[in-house]
Amino acid sequence: MPRPAPARRLPGLLLLLWPLLLLPPAAPDPVARPGFRRLGTRGPGGSPGSRPSPAAPGGAPVSGASEPGRARGAGVCKSRPLDLVFIIDSSRSVRPLEFTKVKTFVSRIIDTLDIGPADTRVAVVNYASTVKIEFQLQTYTDKQSLKQAVGRITPLSTGTMSGLAIQTAMDEIFTVEAGARGPSSNIPKVAIIVTDGRPQDQVNEVAARAQASGIELYAVGVDRADMESLKMMASEPLEEHVFYVETYGVIEKLSSRFQETFCALDKCALNTHGCEHICVNDRSGSYHCECYEGYTLNEDRKTCSAQDKCALGTHGCQHICVNDRTGSHHCECYEGYTLNADNKTCSVRDKCALGSHGCQHICVSDGAASYHCDCYPGYTLNEDKKTCSAIEEARRLISTEDACGCEATLAFQDKVSSYLQRLNTKLDDMLEKLKVNEYGQIHR
Repeated sequence: MPRPAPARRLPGLLLLLWPLLLLPPAAPDPVARPGFRRLGTRGPGGSPGSRPSPAAPGGAPVSGASEPGRARGAGVCKSRPLDLVFIIDSSRSVRPLEFTKVKTFVSRIIDTLDIGPADTRVAVVNYASTVKIEFQLQTYTDKQSLKQAVGRITPLSTGTMSGLAIQTAMDEIFTVEAGARGPSSNIPKVAIIVTDGRPQDQVNEVAARAQASGIELYAVGVDRADMESLKMMASEPLEEHVFYVETYGVIEKLSSRFQETFCALDKCALNTHGCEHICVNDRSGSYHCECYEGYTLNEDRKTCSAQDKCALGTHGCQHICVNDRTGSHHCECYEGYTLNADNKTCSVRDKCALGSHGCQHICVSDGAASYHCDCYPGYTLNEDKKTCSAIEEARRLISTEDACGCEATLAFQDKVSSYLQRLNTKLDDMLEKLKVNEYGQIHR
């Protein structure tokens, strides 16, 4: 027999599905309200609790955005320094295995942070009906020690004194004495409260005081957590500070959310900073520009100009300072000097070039420290070894000197001749007298 057509089975199938079609539409999730984030269900177009990958400038996706355990964008996102306090509920409603999940959640957030005295400092407050400070902000300065300390935390007892826990953190942890950094440091103060119940004390007033003192509060609710209480504890805007998960089994996934929350974009790595020379990231999540050595930052705080080191008067050049295009400088010497090996001081190279030689016509250098004067053609050097006279004039002077010399000689010769004549006359007289005397003696 031929098999019946499938269409003949439709009435029976409709009879089976009819009761389901008559069911009322599902009631809206009581916790899926504006102002809260929820994890544990698959959202449209993404995995549980994941955000769409952030886009880089120009629409290109930031690299590393979907990789676990990394900030948004390898080399683009970095952990901001924080004073961070975890306030964790360990009342009896939190089972031991669930409490382990909370500690894993804390440890995973620590893994995403830069831990250190100059970076993020972490403290933990454990609370139930009583409050216990597990360790202060200054107790541990490295990730390994912090995570080991978190692993040693044990649950307390019954009760959920959330307000007292916040007050304790404000009074005994967020203080300079306990390791928090002061207002001048501009380091954010952050507290993350994790609870699965309704607070048994007042939280709205103490949370308001904490926020007024500069503490940023995040509230993480699990399972039976009271949403109104989470809202009262958290900072504004609530959509960024209130989180909810259905079970402790998925609370670990929130660590990636906080990783993004505590991420400071590395604006220098984005290459949109506009710095001409050097971009420097600041702890505040901002940046500033600097210049290479020998340059100074212009008024626009982005471009650089070569420093006029010569104008600063610190160049050390003995004679002349010359600015270079590279933002540096070099020394030079005046004419007639040479630069010494120290490239700053100068020594005399040519005394003639100094202009203080005194030569009337030509100065001839004989070395670094000596010189002599010379004259142009047709001139002769005078006795002062500096001035010059024309050769014809010199001859005239010499002729005049010779004539004067001849006249003096003739006058002297005349004078001597006259004297010799007088002397001869006297000698003749004396000889005559001697002859007369000699003749008289002979005839006596």
